[in-house]
Amino acid sequence: MKLASLPDKMAAIARRDLLTAARYRNGFVLAAGGAAAELAAFYFLSRAIGPGFRPEGMDFFPFVLVGTGFYTFLIAGINAFLHIIQEAQQTGTLEVLMTTSTPPPVLVFLSAMSAFAGNTLYLLFYLAAGFLLFGAPLQNINWPGCAIVLALSLLIAISLGVLAAALQLAIQKGSAVVWLFASGTWFLTGTLFPVTALPQPLRTLAEFIPLTHSLSGMRLALLQGASWAALLPEISALALFVAALLPLSLLIFSYTLYRARLQGTLSFY
Repeated sequence: MKLASLPDKMAAIARRDLLTAARYRNGFVLAAGGAAAELAAFYFLSRAIGPGFRPEGMDFFPFVLVGTGFYTFLIAGINAFLHIIQEAQQTGTLEVLMTTSTPPPVLVFLSAMSAFAGNTLYLLFYLAAGFLLFGAPLQNINWPGCAIVLALSLLIAISLGVLAAALQLAIQKGSAVVWLFASGTWFLTGTLFPVTALPQPLRTLAEFIPLTHSLSGMRLALLQGASWAALLPEISALALFVAALLPLSLLIFSYTLYRARLQGTLSFY
């Protein structure tokens, strides 16, 4: 595959997804309404709890705002890869797509690109609405720290998304596994309350979940303007997860794709 052809392929996929999104404009209205209702619920919950509860030294509402927004963004990114494989299986186009000149992992990533862009816009809307409409305080933001945590977290979401796509090829139940992962980790990663509130065994388990460090790092950089020394443990943990998960996920995806072709199960769902 020639790298020079990538921009053309990205532009074609982006145009396709923009045209599809334009046909379903009501989805944006529903998503915005759902986000507003969720933010209002968290805001009044924080008022009911009172200012005395300051998880990790932060006000409860911005703590939950960043936790829920960023966690949802990452899980949606993981689901994007799974959805691409499922949709291609259901429409009978997966075998054709996997035989093009574009390597399968690159093709899956390009197809998920637009979903990531849409999820990013939703995250920005969610955070902006929370900070502006509900008066969540912002102090000295470490913008470079936010960018590094976001970049590493995106790579982790891509790695987990590729693993989810591989599971879909292997057992045709990738959505169930992703649902189980999302349901079982949202409370371990400190989305709604600090990880320190968990029993010690669960706290230890939470350290081995990449999203725990994503949420902690983003809160430190965005809400507390943490120094590089304070951010270094979270950034180091995220970098280690990326170094391990990204090549492993690509290897597993390539192997499951090879096996599915041999067994003739590529389009099973």
